[in-house]
Amino acid sequence: MTTNPQPLASPEQIAQHQRRLSWMPWLYFRLKAKQRQWAEPWQAEIRARLMALETIELADSCFVAPEAQLFAEPGRSIRIGERSFIAATAFLHGPLTIGNDVGINHGCSLDGGRGGIHIGDGCRIASGVAIYAFNHGLDASRPIRQQPVTSQGVVIGHDVWIGSRVCIRDGVTIGDHVVIGMGSVVTRDLPAWSIAAGNPARVIGDRRER
Repeated sequence: MTTNPQPLASPEQIAQHQRRLSWMPWLYFRLKAKQRQWAEPWQAEIRARLMALETIELADSCFVAPEAQLFAEPGRSIRIGERSFIAATAFLHGPLTIGNDVGINHGCSLDGGRGGIHIGDGCRIASGVAIYAFNHGLDASRPIRQQPVTSQGVVIGHDVWIGSRVCIRDGVTIGDHVVIGMGSVVTRDLPAWSIAAGNPARVIGDRRER
């Protein structure tokens, strides 16, 4: 007995699946072979276009939603590692280095200022996270729009989980294996393995003790 091959997906079905992947990009890495026939060329075209227009280096296996906004002028490059993904409506401005197996979900805003943002391998950054590697002065003799801008940079270690709508200010270093509760505002360094939450965020536990 012979079996008929499954019909190819229609253009409308493929377009809907592309939208699904844009908002839930971790699904890209679980696609079946028949889906990869259209998904891999689609992603290759997106990567090629971005690298032609901006100072961006993208690993062949990473995923970038077409609705994401990536900007990287000369001297403010963006590098994204293997199997990492950038979801729809994320805004990324270099300098920014993203390691391997990193997930940046929808609505995140990352601006590297001048000091840059460095994100280690295996991190998960939930929706709506804001990371700004710059700050404005507060001199009372000058209006806000004329304040000087400073930039120290932000460093995030490996295997870090940052909850939804967390804000991280310039100059912060987050150690490996840290978990930050949703809605927290991180204004100072967090040690490795810590669990932090609050505004301002403070250490409330250690992952190794749970």
